[in-house]
Amino acid sequence: MRARHADPAEAEVPQQRRILAVLVFSQILSGAGLAAGITVGALLAEEMLGSTGLAGVPSALFTAGAALGAVGIGQVCRRRGRRPGLALGYAVGALGSLGVVAAAAVGNAVLLFASLFVYGAGTATNLMARYAGADLASPARRGRAVSTVLFATTLGAVIGPNLVTVTGQVAHSWGIPRLAGPFLLAVAAFGAASVVLAVLLRPDPLRLAEKLAAAQAGIAAESPADEAGGGADARPERRGVVTGTGIMILTQLVMIAVMTMTPVHMQAHGHGTQAAGWVIALHVGAMFLPSPLTGLLVDRFGRRWIAGASGPVLLAAGVVAAAAPNSVPALATALVLLGLGWNFGLVSGTALVTDALPPARRASAQGLVDVGIALAGATGGMLSGPVVVLGGYPTLALAGGILAMALVPVLAWAAGRPPRTVTAAAVPPTETEQA
Repeated sequence: MRARHADPAEAEVPQQRRILAVLVFSQILSGAGLAAGITVGALLAEEMLGSTGLAGVPSALFTAGAALGAVGIGQVCRRRGRRPGLALGYAVGALGSLGVVAAAAVGNAVLLFASLFVYGAGTATNLMARYAGADLASPARRGRAVSTVLFATTLGAVIGPNLVTVTGQVAHSWGIPRLAGPFLLAVAAFGAASVVLAVLLRPDPLRLAEKLAAAQAGIAAESPADEAGGGADARPERRGVVTGTGIMILTQLVMIAVMTMTPVHMQAHGHGTQAAGWVIALHVGAMFLPSPLTGLLVDRFGRRWIAGASGPVLLAAGVVAAAAPNSVPALATALVLLGLGWNFGLVSGTALVTDALPPARRASAQGLVDVGIALAGATGGMLSGPVVVLGGYPTLALAGGILAMALVPVLAWAAGRPPRTVTAAAVPPTETEQA
């Protein structure tokens, strides 16, 4: 019989590899849907409304929709498991994408805004899937598990913006405005991801993690000296939850604000949608492509060190964008740095939050965490247009970079004591649990 790791922090259940494979497949599909709103949402609103000041509204709407979606998905995951929660979220996102296409076809701004709000459920699901990758991961591999799921988003998210012209031509041939084309792709992408998860995500990672934690708590109860802390009654480590949430909220606000107005700024200075799509594709690639390396660094050097690095990287992004706001190479460089800083914050923050939560309390708490992230994104998107109108794009970029340095006091507060890590994968599953 094959020997197992004695250290609970290193133990991995055999189902983890299959679950990660299914999540990777679904994230590749959903990434293309995620890219639609990022690439053309602001441009579509500007075209329909004729106002640059309102171009940030779509980003605010679908991030606000993501906030509500995160609450709903978190509750479904808590009651039913990750599989139905994530599958439902992508299905709702596909419905919202279809509504955006219909709104563009009939020129109805009210329907556009309502549909963008519903579309936010798909973006929320894409982000929340990272938690499913961490449910069964050992603490020593949690950063890499999160980063694997995020990395999988790269292919679809990078391809999506580069299909702006192709999907626009398809939409035009159907009598629909060209800028609605990427949302046609989002309908198919989110819909396919929903089907994949509903059919293949078995066993449900959250449900299995809860069973393993309960079994581990039973063993701990027989040995008072063992403080495993993974049972259903285990308490969250609040400092870790607050720190991880604060990191992710701040990086999300800065990233969304600058990213939202970049295509609008580029178009205002004579750069076409293809150039904007290329810059956004590089940005989205930087958001997700470095994830395996980031996860390795988070696991090896610690969550807070990598979180701390995100502040200076985001500051550098703001400085580069402000210094050469009309140069496509400079904007591409700035958006790559913007994506990288966001990636550092998201992977490290997610690991901190997951470390601090026992499995029985994860889904609902993680949903609330992502509500904060989505609301931060909505705030950044809503404020980005007026800031550009009043002070210009360089002001927005530089202000975002400076704001990102607020991570320093957050991490200084968090350094008061080391976080307690919740272990949930130390007990091998039974035959029943495997099903």
